[in-house]
Amino acid sequence: MAERILKSVSVRALKGAKRGGQYRKEAMIAYGILIAGYILLQLGAATGIIGRNLQGQFVPICVYMALAISLNLVVGISGELSLGHAGFMAAGAFTGVVVTRVLEKSLSFAPARLIIALIAAALVAALAGFIIGIPILGLRGDYLAIVTLAFGEIIRNFMNVIYFGLNEKGHLVFSFNHAIDGIEDANRVITGPIGATGTTQIATFTGAMLLTAFTLFVVLNIKNSKQGRAIMAIRDNRIAGESIGLDVKKYKLMAFVVSAALAGMAGCMFGQNYSTLAPVKFNFNTSVLILVFVVLGGIGNIWGSMIAAALLTILPEALRQFSDYRMLTYAVVLIVVMICTYNPAIKARIGAVWSKINPFRKRSKDNSGSSGKKGKEAA
Repeated sequence: MAERILKSVSVRALKGAKRGGQYRKEAMIAYGILIAGYILLQLGAATGIIGRNLQGQFVPICVYMALAISLNLVVGISGELSLGHAGFMAAGAFTGVVVTRVLEKSLSFAPARLIIALIAAALVAALAGFIIGIPILGLRGDYLAIVTLAFGEIIRNFMNVIYFGLNEKGHLVFSFNHAIDGIEDANRVITGPIGATGTTQIATFTGAMLLTAFTLFVVLNIKNSKQGRAIMAIRDNRIAGESIGLDVKKYKLMAFVVSAALAGMAGCMFGQNYSTLAPVKFNFNTSVLILVFVVLGGIGNIWGSMIAAALLTILPEALRQFSDYRMLTYAVVLIVVMICTYNPAIKARIGAVWSKINPFRKRSKDNSGSSGKKGKEAA
């Protein structure tokens, strides 16, 4: 009996150590990709290899990477299909614009304004995620996707009918469904469907990279926590999770709210990168694009979604000279990658080729074989 208990404990410890090693490996790969990409892009910009058009995509690249990571918390780790991520992005973007415009005269230090705006955007987006998540997280599959899509469109259309401005005293004035009277155009912050105008661009590539690193830190730590393991257990088998006392709605709501807050912060950084920002930017196509990043990089694969977000943001800009064919090329690349990623036969062939060209795997096999032969000879 004691031997059985000792064996079971040692096996559990071994599995836990293996799981911890996998998480450390995933974190090292993700942070390595982020740091290497930041250094290469900075060097390319400094040496003139990367043009100004592509340099203008540096902040959106980081923003889309953060959005892909945050959506992976819902789609990959929680196992729910959400199509309303652009709505939380919009809530964060316009909240950040309002906060920075209000603080512009009283706080001249731009990074401080940006940090305050990021916190406010996270709180507003988290509140929106909480309000939306309570009634809908009992749904599953396609029903949840349709409802999240509807709520994302509701948030975007809500931005079409709100007006913010600054009066003569610098106080914020709010109006709903009609223009703000008596306020000059220069003091109007958000003007309904026209969106935010006159925003001071304070987003930087370094700040966007740090935001992506923070998003990565939060998601990886949640994934490696007790709550994260509970979320993944519910994803794998909801009935089994309920049978052992896991509060399914609580854990799913936690993942949904955290994902919404991170999307709001990414939206805030996105909004601070442009002087003019219209609500139409955050439509259904943006939600689908973020979902494409997650699916293309591998559902649940954090660093894979980062690479997919970066490549699919750079590709249209890199092919801009082929204006007639660039979107066709974009679609063909998507189709080819999806076929190669999710076709078992092609994956097996790619794995076989990689096993042949991978020097480390060959050496390990040779070493194991030679050690086996020596053991037999010694015996």
